[in-house]
Amino acid sequence: MAPFLNDIVFPPTQTLLLPSSLHSFTSFSTRSLFPRIHSYTNPNVRCSVAGESATSSPKLTAVPNSDAGHVDCVVVGGGVSGLCIAQVLSNNAAAANVVVTEARDRVGGNIITVERDGYLWEEGPNSFQPSDPMLTMVVDSGLKDDLVLGDPNAPRFVLWNGKLRPIPANPTDLPFFDLMSIGGKLRAGFGALGIRPPPPGHEESIEEFVRRNLGDEVFERLIEPFCSGVYAGDPSKLSMKAAFGKVWKLEQTGGSIIGGTFKALQEKNRTSKQPRDPRLPKPKGQTVGSFRKGLTMLPEAISARLGNKVKLSWKLSSISKLDDGGYSLTYETPEGVVSLKSKTVVMTVPSSVASTLLRPLSAAAADALSKFYYPPVAAVSISYPKEAIRSECLIDGEFKGFGQLHPRTQGVETLGTIYSSSLFPNRAPPGRVLLLNYIGGATNPGILSKTDSELVEAVDRDLRKILINPNAKDPLALGVRLWPQAIPQFLIGHLDLLDVAKGSLKKSGFEGLFLGGNYVSGVALGRCVEGAYEVAAEVNDFLSKRVYK
Repeated sequence: MAPFLNDIVFPPTQTLLLPSSLHSFTSFSTRSLFPRIHSYTNPNVRCSVAGESATSSPKLTAVPNSDAGHVDCVVVGGGVSGLCIAQVLSNNAAAANVVVTEARDRVGGNIITVERDGYLWEEGPNSFQPSDPMLTMVVDSGLKDDLVLGDPNAPRFVLWNGKLRPIPANPTDLPFFDLMSIGGKLRAGFGALGIRPPPPGHEESIEEFVRRNLGDEVFERLIEPFCSGVYAGDPSKLSMKAAFGKVWKLEQTGGSIIGGTFKALQEKNRTSKQPRDPRLPKPKGQTVGSFRKGLTMLPEAISARLGNKVKLSWKLSSISKLDDGGYSLTYETPEGVVSLKSKTVVMTVPSSVASTLLRPLSAAAADALSKFYYPPVAAVSISYPKEAIRSECLIDGEFKGFGQLHPRTQGVETLGTIYSSSLFPNRAPPGRVLLLNYIGGATNPGILSKTDSELVEAVDRDLRKILINPNAKDPLALGVRLWPQAIPQFLIGHLDLLDVAKGSLKKSGFEGLFLGGNYVSGVALGRCVEGAYEVAAEVNDFLSKRVYK
């Protein structure tokens, strides 16, 4: 759910569930701590075991010598952020000599695709928004022919008063959808035009911003479940500016959301438009993407292209500054202790890991990084026979749609459900439906104390209230993956903490050491890729102006 929902990005923003600026229902953080993985004793519950059937890149051999030489850039962390940064840099003359180091024995971070018994499911992020930066990475990784896109006309649903209600797919649907009352729609329209209370003199939470600008119904029935799906977060604590900066900026620049939108369009029209890369596919409508064999194809493809520039099972133990302005990194590897010297370093590991590694360099930066919070989230993949779907949830006799979101006020524990077998082809055997469910988050950290079978039971219990016939057979539980630290929360003060961390490193003389990853760029998979281009540009600029000048 990010992890989830996607990238808004105001939508996770990649979106699975909300249209347009409210993006997809699935994009986790790209890296985090090891998840809990267990096998079941219950024969009806089968859980995948890491390394058993999950597809992952082949183990690469570390350099045998104790000194791996001087490189342009070391990227610490082999999740999507780190791999994409490395791929962009490797194609640039200023930083072509790049190395990626990963403590685990596989690349991909939180991206885990499992294929077994005719099923193919995700245990981290589920999809991405096919923005041009994302599609550029797809094409450059050689995956254009493996790209699969969801049906842009497939409905998204929100649970409200015991019924799954469709979200409007475009502005012409707004007057007719029944998720909101006429009064709620009018309040949202007037507020978007600027007829609402003025901004307060402090950083607003998402809840404060949305209630003030668009009213209670938009918050309670659209944005609150969306925040649960994207960040698995508490919108009363998430920062509007940090989490959904593009929407926040509209009011700042235009005096209202509508005013800011018009200003942005005017600015866009005044700016000369660069021609679109003709290599890129042209998605139709608001949709989400994946690959023929799941999201794991992206990190695997990038790793294969980078070849021996990717070092697996390399655990970073220390970083120090060299007299020439570069850095020395010491690793524990299967071949023993290895030293790397580099002109620049990019840290894409989770903030807590970065905090520990950087403390000897800057206590202030380490303290700031230690304050970011990652709540637990579990991804529960289960399957039912098609006849288990309630008849009222079928469209023209078929099970269609992206998925459903559940506001916290509606009496269900599950954050949301993705209709995996309806969203992408070849995800389940004939006659079966595959559902990916997310549970936990900032408002439900108690999932850490639950067993895998208890999580499956909780999800099944919720689905029988909404989507599944109450008398249906028990589900086939394919996998449960609990991420103890899943998605960084962009809480009020997040951007200030990030500025402190970056500023402290710079003030302490550690220029050429960059921070990246989902707590910097955003939690959606697409935002992680876009952030990778941004960080790579910073590294290239630094090397071009300061090292190779």
